Order: sequence, then C-alpha cells, then structure tokens
Amino acid sequence: MSAIDWIKRPITDELNLFERRFKDAMKSNVPLLDKITYYIVRRQGKQMRPMFVFLSAKLCGRVNDSTYYAASMIELLHTATLVHDDVVDDAYERRGFFSINALWKNKIAVLVGDYLLSQGLLIAVKNDQYRLLQIMSQAVKEMSEGELLQIEKARRLDIKESVYFDIIRQKTASLIASACAAGAASATNDGETVEKMRLFGEKAGIAFQIRDDLFDFGTDDVGKPLGIDIKEKKMTLPLIYALENANSEERKHIIHIIKAHSENSEKVAEVIAFVRKSGGLVYAEQAMNQYRDEAFAILHTFEDSEVRRCLEGLVNYVTERKK
Repeated sequence: MSAIDWIKRPITDELNLFERRFKDAMKSNVPLLDKITYYIVRRQGKQMRPMFVFLSAKLCGRVNDSTYYAASMIELLHTATLVHDDVVDDAYERRGFFSINALWKNKIAVLVGDYLLSQGLLIAVKNDQYRLLQIMSQAVKEMSEGELLQIEKARRLDIKESVYFDIIRQKTASLIASACAAGAASATNDGETVEKMRLFGEKAGIAFQIRDDLFDFGTDDVGKPLGIDIKEKKMTLPLIYALENANSEERKHIIHIIKAHSENSEKVAEVIAFVRKSGGLVYAEQAMNQYRDEAFAILHTFEDSEVRRCLEGLVNYVTERKK
C-alpha cells in the first residue's frame, strides 16, 4: 500500500462520494463551460485539500453533509485559484496537462475561474453554511493579499524573511488552514477546536510551501523545471537566507543576475550554486521541519487515533514529497 493510500484509508468511502458530488458541483448548462469543467475534473490532482477536510472532521467529530459542502467549497476555490494563477503567470501547462488558458485563452480562463469561485459560494448560501462561507471568504481575501504582496515585493527583490513568511502564510498556507478549519467546523461548534485546527493547517501549509521552495534548487525530477522561481523573480526562503548572509558585492551581483538575466540558464545555474554553497537549503529544510513539528504539537493535543496518525502522515507526505 502506498503512503497516500494508507492516509486515505479512514476516509476512502467519503472521498469516493465526494468525487461524485464535486463533479455535480462543476456542471453547467453552458456547453463550452461544461466541456472545460469536464477537462478540469479529468486532470485533478491528489485531492490533498479534501483529505485535510475529511480527516479534520473525523478528528473533531463525524463526517456529515456539512463536511461534503466544505470539501467541495475548498476544492472549487483551489481549482479557481489554479486557473487564475496560470493566467497571471502565463503558464501553459499544469500537472502535465495543458492549462485552461493554453487551450481556451485568457478571457475564458478568467471567466471559468470566476464561475468555479461563485459555485463554491453558492454551495454555502444554498445550504445555509454561513460559518463555512466565512472561512472560505477569509481564505480568498488572504490568498489575494498574499499574491499582491509578493508581486509588490518582487519588483525590488529585497524581501526580508518576516515578509516572506507573511506572503506564504496568506498565499499558500491560508487554503490548507481553511480546509482544516472548515472540516472541523463541519463536525463541531466549539470555536477553540476549529481555531486549533486552522492553526494546525497553517503550520502544515507553511511547511508545504518551503518544500516547494527547495524543489527549485534540487537535482531530482521534482515535477517543475529547476530554477523556475528564479526565472520568475520569486524570492524563496533559501535565496533570502543566501542573500542576507552574502557580502555586499556578492549580493549586488546575484540580485543583478535575477533582475537582468533570469532567462539565461547559465546565469540561473550560478544563482542556484550560490544558494547551495551558502547553506540556504539546509536552513530552509530546518525551518520546514520546525513548522512541521509545530503542526504535530497541535495535533498531539487530540487523543491518539488512526485518524490523527493519518493526519500526521499527510503532513509528512507534503513535506517529504518529491514533486
């Protein structure tokens, strides 16, 4: 049994039913839209966020209709952000498939993302799930703010570590935090427990993003081209650490490469070598492990159970994954 199958074991039936419900949530009477959403469903990933929703619900109580609404809302939001991100990043491929904007152009991709987001909001409103609506709306707000903060800071390439953590907490971790909070909120009315699960998801989400940062400097086949963050002028934790510990001349040289030569593969390789030599990868891995351990500390305030162990396994999976 693979690691992911073991993690899914307590929620296998729930995930199978969720898949059917999610397909229904994607349907439209507009033939073009229905064709595109069918394409999106076919290329779905590992369903990590719905897994966080269902495991969190089982940890805090039991899975019920509200849990399925929560999982659909989170997955619709996640899918909408991926569609919009591909437009923003001019990306033409996602998980080995052509992106929506590559096949149907930007205007249609933006409208499809809007449709998916509105479907998520409607699920909440139609089913009187206002607590879930609040959690999801907060995630949309934070993800937008995080993305805009990153764009603003990327122009200057002077991001401090504290700003970096603000960006990834909002841009990446807020969605996993919302998945855990929504799962908990579907199973319990105890606000303290919901907040505890939100914080657990936030810590796991930060660790997840640092792992993604490390891929940019790795040598394995990690599912994205080496140095892609550098080419896109994204300031990652290993790079921030390397620049903060470089002398003035070396720092200026590296920043100049990123600003003026980020499309030059040889120059990008020079930046990667600089970061590796600086100890930036070791530093980032230590930070990732710290956030993972903080997530585990929160989880360990709950009684030991198969579900708790599977949530631990899911956090380990996202921090040890190869792509």
